[in-house]
Amino acid sequence: MDLKDIKAIIDLMKKNSITEFELERQDSKIRLKRGLNGGSGGAQPEDYNPPSYASLPPAGAASGNQPQSAPPVATGEIDVKSPMIGTFYRAPSPEATNYIEVGSTVNAESVVCIIEAMKVMNEIKSEVSGVVTQVLVENGKPVEFGQPLFKVRPH
Repeated sequence: MDLKDIKAIIDLMKKNSITEFELERQDSKIRLKRGLNGGSGGAQPEDYNPPSYASLPPAGAASGNQPQSAPPVATGEIDVKSPMIGTFYRAPSPEATNYIEVGSTVNAESVVCIIEAMKVMNEIKSEVSGVVTQVLVENGKPVEFGQPLFKVRPH
């Protein structure tokens, strides 16, 4: 398990209001606890034994405190970004229709896609209101933390 995986777990904990998480594998064990007051403490590793292949992230790597969407660019569009690393899916199942298409109107609570992370399906909300102008990721492809998924023209 590397630092990106831990950050993804912390983001999942924050998003889903989970206060404790524990995972034990053959070569490692991690236990995370979040403060109940929601203060600056956030999720803190309590007991972590990294495997021998663990590595540090590159300088300037994304932190868990970045906003979900970027400020408007010159075109007036807002990027809806991935809050975690995982696999991007446009629909809740292979047989279902996509959550949104180009031209769809979304609001801050609209589910726009699913990102699968560590075998957990996470519904991603738009967090902005407007009209979808672009889908930037192909269905079933891996995404990184902070990667733009959609462009939305605000109302």
